[in-house]
Amino acid sequence: MSILDGILKNIGGAPDDVVNLAAKIGIDPAMAEQAIAALGKTHQLDGDTVTLAAEKTGLSPDILNQIVAAVGGEGSLSNFASILDRDGDGNPVDDIMDMAKGLLGGKS
Repeated sequence: MSILDGILKNIGGAPDDVVNLAAKIGIDPAMAEQAIAALGKTHQLDGDTVTLAAEKTGLSPDILNQIVAAVGGEGSLSNFASILDRDGDGNPVDDIMDMAKGLLGGKS
């Protein structure tokens, strides 16, 4: 189970894992994870969350809007941002890499 799956299970009305979310929207689960991470990160930035995430991922705003709706709206994106950005530096990528290292048996 991915970290995102755990978050989704705690959001009422959201699909209970990334695979189900991806199937619901009709995209690859890896793409759904990338989109959720980008939405969580861009939600903290100035500007439109979906537009910024579309620029970062290359996904259409329509797909990203469907993901936002599926996870419970813009307010739920704060959950992803705060959980993924463990050190609070505004960049969840380093924290995600540390989590992945821990899952794969490396140092974190």
